[in-house]
Amino acid sequence: MADDVTPLASLSLTHVYYNPDDPVSLLCAWLALVPQALCVVYATLIWSTREAEVILMFAGQLACEAANFALKRLIKEERPARIHATGKGYGMPSSHAQFAFFWAVALGLFLLGRHTPKQVQQQKKREKRKQNVVGNVTEGGSLLKTLTDSATDLEKYAHEPWSFVHRAVASLGALALAGAVAWSRIYLGYHTEKQVLVGCGAGTVCAFAWYGVTHVVRQSGFLSQILDFPVVRWFRVRDLVVEEDLPQSGWEKWEEQRVAKRELEQRKKGL
Repeated sequence: MADDVTPLASLSLTHVYYNPDDPVSLLCAWLALVPQALCVVYATLIWSTREAEVILMFAGQLACEAANFALKRLIKEERPARIHATGKGYGMPSSHAQFAFFWAVALGLFLLGRHTPKQVQQQKKREKRKQNVVGNVTEGGSLLKTLTDSATDLEKYAHEPWSFVHRAVASLGALALAGAVAWSRIYLGYHTEKQVLVGCGAGTVCAFAWYGVTHVVRQSGFLSQILDFPVVRWFRVRDLVVEEDLPQSGWEKWEEQRVAKRELEQRKKGL
């Protein structure tokens, strides 16, 4: 009866071979999971922010993966002998390196070339909120103090957008992580140096090409037209992150609610 049992198969999506006696090999095995982790990040950001730029970047990431799938089957270069024996498929170019470098380069292009937070506008917004707080004061000194304190709190915790230097450092950090992922594929023996380098180059080329495509989509007004579609509006897709830091916009709304709540409480006490 045991002979009738169907043999089990292995789902190789996260199945990574490494040397358990080598701590560096274990680290490389964890680095091999970075693409899967990034997919989780993409999905989380898309669902929580509904940002068009995040959706566009993920679409480019999928297009890059499709290009890697096609290149592997076009070139048909085998992996190093030890890994080739496990039936892991073609190795040229490295999909991990291509994935990681597309993400890192695309993120850097966004941060340095497209993300332009308007610090002057945010400063004007804070000044306007201060004026509104003082202008709304029509009662006693205690209310004035409460509202002034609230405005001071908001100013104290106001978030200044990243400077160009901050964005450059973040971009370099992403490139460093992508480089570590690429190097790990060589260390684990999944790819040759040439396969990894080609993967890095392919990911970089895809990132620049996708940046060009999305630039045309934006400049032509096509993205604005898409965002006006009823189904897109139903999903509340928006395009704020290009000019605004998302954590700050949510924080400002929360602080404004705090000011209004404290004003209402003081008014009730004054009755």
